[in-house]
Amino acid sequence: MTAGSTVLVAGVGNIFLGDDGFGVETVRRLSAHPLPAGVELADVGVRGVDLAYRLLDGHRTAVLVDATCRGGAPGTVYLIEADTGEPLEAPVLDGHRMGPDAVLALLAPFPPSTGGEPPERVLVVGCEPASLEEGIGLSEPVAAAVEEAVRVVLRVVDEAAQPEKETTPC
Repeated sequence: MTAGSTVLVAGVGNIFLGDDGFGVETVRRLSAHPLPAGVELADVGVRGVDLAYRLLDGHRTAVLVDATCRGGAPGTVYLIEADTGEPLEAPVLDGHRMGPDAVLALLAPFPPSTGGEPPERVLVVGCEPASLEEGIGLSEPVAAAVEEAVRVVLRVVDEAAQPEKETTPC
C-alpha cells in the first residue's frame, strides 16, 4: 500500500474481450484527474490474485471498476455496495478469470490475525456491457459511459478520502 493510502481504486477486466476492458479504461482516464491525498489507482486488469493482495493492504475503502452484467441497457453505470460480510462460494483459482466476486470470496478465509487487513468498505462501479466477445475496444455505449463512471468514482473517492470525524463523549 502507498504510505497513507486510504482508498484503492482498481480497474478490473480483460482489454482483449471488448467491453470487459471498461474498468481498465476508466482507471486510465482517472489517472489524468487530480485525486485527493490517500488515493491509490491500480490497473489490475486480469490479475485477480494481485487484486486480492492489494485488498489486504489496509485500505479503508476499495472501489473496483469493472464490466457488470445486471440486465440493464448497455452503457448503464452502476454503483454497488459489496457485501463483504456474507460468505461467498469458494472461487475457482484462475489467475486470468477472477472477477471481483471471486477475489472477495478469496479474502473471506483471511482473518485480520494473518497480517492482511481487508477494506472496511468495498464498492463496485460497474457498467453494463454490450459485448464481451474477443476483440479490442469498447462498444459505443460503454465507451460513452466511461466519463460518467469517472465522475462517479471521483465523487466516491472524495467522500471516502475525507478524514474520519472524531466523536467526543459528552
